[in-house]
Amino acid sequence: MTAADVVLLVVAGFGAGLSGSMAGLASLVSYPALLAVGLPAVAANVTNTVALTANAVGAAASSRVELSGQSARLLRFAPVVLVGGATGAWLLLVTPPGAFERIVPVLIAAASLVLLLQPRLRPAAHPGTSPSRTGAVWVGICVFAVAVYGGYFGAAAGVLLLALLMVGLPVSLLQGNALKNILLGVANAVAAIAFALLGPVDWVAAAALAAGVLAGGYLGPAVARRVPTAALRIGIGLAGLALAVVLAVDTY
Repeated sequence: MTAADVVLLVVAGFGAGLSGSMAGLASLVSYPALLAVGLPAVAANVTNTVALTANAVGAAASSRVELSGQSARLLRFAPVVLVGGATGAWLLLVTPPGAFERIVPVLIAAASLVLLLQPRLRPAAHPGTSPSRTGAVWVGICVFAVAVYGGYFGAAAGVLLLALLMVGLPVSLLQGNALKNILLGVANAVAAIAFALLGPVDWVAAAALAAGVLAGGYLGPAVARRVPTAALRIGIGLAGLALAVVLAVDTY
């Protein structure tokens, strides 16, 4: 890997961390960059997952305000995403490449539409309220499914999880975004451990990408606070729809 490749990955990592911590679209920037420096698809996928664990570290350090009062939710969902991320990593290592490719654009498009329509689907609830027991169970099941997807491939997994949290939990967009960053970080971390032991991780590329991701992930929440909530939600939704179209064209 050349010095120019390393610089490209650091810059791409910064963009990935920024977009990931704000919108859940980190892989939209980081994965193509890994392919551009010559990594095969599977190696790029596992290297990307390892590097993106830095996003949660940077975002958590910058999201203490939004995470305040959410420790119970984090403790409730952390084991769910841990098991889900491990399951996704296992599926990636034992299934044929591209097993989920055809469903991914549909999932991303659906999540993006949910974000765009969220005020009509479920107006923002008061912070002190909680979903019903049945609703909480379904939210947990869906969080597990997103974590499996995140451990397997993860393109726009943040959009999927953010849409789910916004509809299923009484949180604001910034609170949901902060919660999403930590939960995806847990899923990525457990998948990264599996890939480090069993997968073809390119450690030079992972280190360069992670350095940029850490900086971008730290800056993202601060930028998100300065963007009007409705504009941020609509921007995330439209970016997700654009990604769904691109992936659908590539897949079909």
